[in-house]
Amino acid sequence: MSAEAQRLADTTQPWKQWGPYLGERQWGTVREDYSDTGNAWDYFSHDQARSRTYRWGEDGLGGISDDQQLLCFALALWNGRDPILKERLFGLTNSEGNHGEDVKEYYFYLENTPTHSYMKYLYKYPQKPFPYDDLVHTNRHRSAHEPEYELLDTGVFDDNRYFDVFIEYAKAGVRDIWIKIRACNRGTEIAPIHLMPTLWFRNTWSWSDAKDKRKPGIKALDGQTVVAAHPLLEPYYLTAQTGGYWLFTDNETNLERLFDTPNIHPFVKDAFHRYLIEGKTNVVNPAKTGTKAAVHYLLDVPGGGEVAILLRLSDRREGFAPEQGAQVFHQRTQEADEFYAQVIPPTTPEDQQNIMRQAIASLLWTKQFYYYPVEEWRTSDSGVPGYMGRQIVRNKEWFHFEAKDILLMPDKWEYPWFAAWDHVFHVAVAAMVDIDLAKEQLLTLTKDRYIHPNGQLPAYEWNFHDVNPPVHPWGVWRVYLLEKERTGKGDREFLERSFHKLLLYFTWWVNRKDSIGNNVFEGGFLGLDNIGVFDRSAPLPTGGVLEQADGSAWMAGFSLYMLTMALELALENPAYQEVATKFYQHFYYIAGAMDRVGLHADELWDEADGFFYDLLRLPDGQALRLKMRSLVGLIPLLATTVIEEWVLERLPVFRRQIAEFQEHHPHLFANVSDPTKPGVNGRRLIALVNETKLRRILGRMLDESRFLSAYGIRSLSRYHLEHPYTFQVGYHPYEVRYEPAESTTGMFGGNSNWRGPIWMPLNALLFQALVVFYSYYGDELRVPCPAPEGSLLTLWEVSQEISRRLIAIFERDDQGRRPVYGGSEKFQNDPYWRDLILFYEYFHGDNGSGVGASHQTGWTAMVARLIQFQQAATAEMILAEGLKPSIE
Repeated sequence: MSAEAQRLADTTQPWKQWGPYLGERQWGTVREDYSDTGNAWDYFSHDQARSRTYRWGEDGLGGISDDQQLLCFALALWNGRDPILKERLFGLTNSEGNHGEDVKEYYFYLENTPTHSYMKYLYKYPQKPFPYDDLVHTNRHRSAHEPEYELLDTGVFDDNRYFDVFIEYAKAGVRDIWIKIRACNRGTEIAPIHLMPTLWFRNTWSWSDAKDKRKPGIKALDGQTVVAAHPLLEPYYLTAQTGGYWLFTDNETNLERLFDTPNIHPFVKDAFHRYLIEGKTNVVNPAKTGTKAAVHYLLDVPGGGEVAILLRLSDRREGFAPEQGAQVFHQRTQEADEFYAQVIPPTTPEDQQNIMRQAIASLLWTKQFYYYPVEEWRTSDSGVPGYMGRQIVRNKEWFHFEAKDILLMPDKWEYPWFAAWDHVFHVAVAAMVDIDLAKEQLLTLTKDRYIHPNGQLPAYEWNFHDVNPPVHPWGVWRVYLLEKERTGKGDREFLERSFHKLLLYFTWWVNRKDSIGNNVFEGGFLGLDNIGVFDRSAPLPTGGVLEQADGSAWMAGFSLYMLTMALELALENPAYQEVATKFYQHFYYIAGAMDRVGLHADELWDEADGFFYDLLRLPDGQALRLKMRSLVGLIPLLATTVIEEWVLERLPVFRRQIAEFQEHHPHLFANVSDPTKPGVNGRRLIALVNETKLRRILGRMLDESRFLSAYGIRSLSRYHLEHPYTFQVGYHPYEVRYEPAESTTGMFGGNSNWRGPIWMPLNALLFQALVVFYSYYGDELRVPCPAPEGSLLTLWEVSQEISRRLIAIFERDDQGRRPVYGGSEKFQNDPYWRDLILFYEYFHGDNGSGVGASHQTGWTAMVARLIQFQQAATAEMILAEGLKPSIE
């Protein structure tokens, strides 16, 4: 067992008390919004962030905090030319970007271990003035049909006139962290840089309604060391190497700058900015005490050279010996390599190893302290003079919600809040390296302080009441199986706890999202933002109800995962057999409703097209299929599982009950796979599609002129490039056209696009579904890939082909270029850029280039799973996870 694995197994020591829990954007969030309009972006801006105190979290560059985010550490920078001190990442708000909000910086998560014993972060800092105004002005004046104006486009990185700033952390103990900051001048001329490692307390004391008004403090002990004391923490000592000098202020709002009101406190949050850039020496505390402190180094870096500083943060006043710090870094980096050597299959090519390491590191870096107690928040003090309360209060129906946890974020800048369905893909990757983290994350979202009393899981902070796809049971089952494979025994307590909370969630779906009671479900946007011809979460312009192929398929899949979990629990507790029967029956009620016996115009399956579509039920009783060929029609493939013959033999009550059900309801089984027909090794297939439907859907999905891209499955068929789908409502035409990159509509903010691009999470689920089908059909079922005239492949081979195409997004091709970086020559050719990987939100449907949020490692890290599966091939790991049962 590696040293890192031993730390993970050591439950007596809180190795995770400190980690990368600092946010990257607290401004512009719902949590800090006290506006009358609910416009969080404009209420608390980036420009205000340096001067205004946050209440519910903190942010910084490459920073860390304790797990309650009481004490924070991060780096501030100045190149001597910028108009503001660089303390946090800059990006555009939703209204400033021509495709919505977007971070305009280059930073990379290079290393991270599950206990955060070793972490490494890279920030690329221009030596020219940072072009804040240029980025805002140019993007604001570009249309949605034009590309985004990126930081590289401004020319600030020309001639390599920038610094690579590396921040590394190595834990000598649970609360003993060595910190190394290294600035590398990539240009040819000497250039100055100001490095300001900063330690501060989150402000928990100055609010009028604060529960604990005791104020912590940081004070100097000598020229190298400060001590930070907080009533709820042990004292911490930060020691810095010689050559710098300490500055002190308080984490308090500069009321004078923001609100033209006299400051209550003489020393405020933006003091270091004003001291350094405005030259005001009286703004820092001469008494060398405060709640925010920084040690300032001014260093000249030769062209092609580098400088480094070393610090130590510890709960004891340890000695400061640089050679000791160097030894800790050497040991922890070596241990990180040993740990990942046990995660990454040894046959993995070097380039893929790099992709996997950065994907997992990036996922672990997205951990964030997320604090949002809704009832307290909605009635709390904003810290703004004259504040009289809000007219609009989001999430007020979620009065019970109280989050104060470390959660995996989709993207710590663009999406610095959890999203229910993103979260499940995060844990699927996290389980590769930290099974306890995966289980904790899944259980947290079903705790009583999260799940609504009516059973709904919260979607995301902009609107908890919105609806995400119910993939939580998929995550629970995957994590359970993975641990069972590793240890030989699954965590049944985890499975049972999750199962009972998911019963509430399932009931909520049935009661709230089947308005007609016909086992066909609505749901709204279901995470696929603009995939519909209408906004599926808004009232329909036609009136009536939209019955959704994806909503119904997700619920069919929900039924199957609950069935599978119930069967597993029934092996030890026979009482679960009847619960399993209930979900078996519910699956077939949904399946029978999606395609009833005979030809009908008011069902989701279109026999003529061989595809599933959403169905619009109008107020006058008409029913119209919305014939867009999109992921909506592929998602029914995901609702599939197999039951082993030995399971049926062990559970006679279940076997008898499902036989009786089929005997009494033969019409429900007429158009789906026959669950009584044994496949490979006697397995029974339960699926929404029979072999004929499967072949017809795959005929479209595997057609390169339709869904199949060189880089995965598109979200909308390329057929709609030349044949846009149009629906006329009165004089207003609604149109959906294939758009392979950014969205040209403002639906759901306009920063995501499901009308053509490739999305990793849905591709990963399709990959798994194909393997499940293969476990039943085996080598007997072959389909052309690419369709219609490609080689005849088994479904296992098709799954591997799709996986290969997805992985190719990030790999160097024959010309040494990574498709993810498209035409960016800096990323493609520069030795300081070409092996740095960004895990974008989604990918161009034709060329694979990255689009959307640039650090959406939450679910795009699924590529690490695909590489692991690809390299393992027939390994026991895949067999045990049920992804490729042995074929005889």
